[in-house]
Amino acid sequence: MGSGEHWHNLFENWPEAIPRQGILLTTFGENISFASYMLAGGLLLLERDQPDALGARKLIISFDVIAAVKLTTPIEMSRFQVMGFQPPY
Repeated sequence: MGSGEHWHNLFENWPEAIPRQGILLTTFGENISFASYMLAGGLLLLERDQPDALGARKLIISFDVIAAVKLTTPIEMSRFQVMGFQPPY
């Protein structure tokens, strides 16, 4: 499974208990703030809470160019277990 498939799986199975907002870092080094998202096959539609420098509020991106997702909402680590994350012990 490639990294794009992992990202697709993460977004497709995002639990309701965790806010669907944060910052997406691309392999191009661009940080994209998002307030919501939708899926279509291998593509991710992001909705920005503020327009970018060119006035765009929506962005369609391939899962293959996602490098990281930063979450801006303070959440206890244990709440991420529903996403498959486990403590190292």
